[in-house]
Amino acid sequence: MSKKTVERWIADENLIPHARNRQDAALALKVDEEMIWPRVVKERIKSGEDLELVHSYPYRSACPNQVWTDLVHAAKKDILFAGYTNYFLWTTIPRFPEIVKKKSETGCRIRFLLGDPEGAVTRNREAIEDTALAVSTRVRITLEHLERLGPLAGVETRFSSPEDAVNHVGLSVFRFDDDALVTPHLARLVGHDSPMLHLRRLGAEGLFSRFRDHAEELWERGVPLPPRG
Repeated sequence: MSKKTVERWIADENLIPHARNRQDAALALKVDEEMIWPRVVKERIKSGEDLELVHSYPYRSACPNQVWTDLVHAAKKDILFAGYTNYFLWTTIPRFPEIVKKKSETGCRIRFLLGDPEGAVTRNREAIEDTALAVSTRVRITLEHLERLGPLAGVETRFSSPEDAVNHVGLSVFRFDDDALVTPHLARLVGHDSPMLHLRRLGAEGLFSRFRDHAEELWERGVPLPPRG
């Protein structure tokens, strides 16, 4: 890196070199990068609605189980599991059935929004994923776990409507009062291989509210489970 190049970068405040070049220049001048390019540092700092992003994970499976566990324990009023299958909750969160029972006893509303295992969207997604543990099987695992819980006050289960199923299968929203874990499902990837965002509500117009409203709309149009025969 030539001296003239560094001087040119410093002389033009609108000229921002790449991160590696900034680091090399700061090292050569023996100063902090912030002293030369303070605008870069300012742009790194989250502001406004960006502050709602607590953490991002390249894969849902990269999120520590403790995060799920802590969010469930901390929620007091409203929990909505709006994944398409939700089956992984029983293996991710220790003693999940006991937690659901205790939460219901303290007045917390707990909702499970599932995809219809017999629906056309489910069959199509199974063909896309082409995995041994099929989508419909994963939904039925969840239904069996819920049946074992028995009827609990404040615990509700619905299928997303046939019209909404395609929107449901492509985006999972798990809400815990003012926190949410959101997974957009990529192409042929199953949920644990798709990215995930941890959001925390700070205002009425942020990312949290956008995803919360999406999940609530699916829930409101959801259909009750058919009677088991």
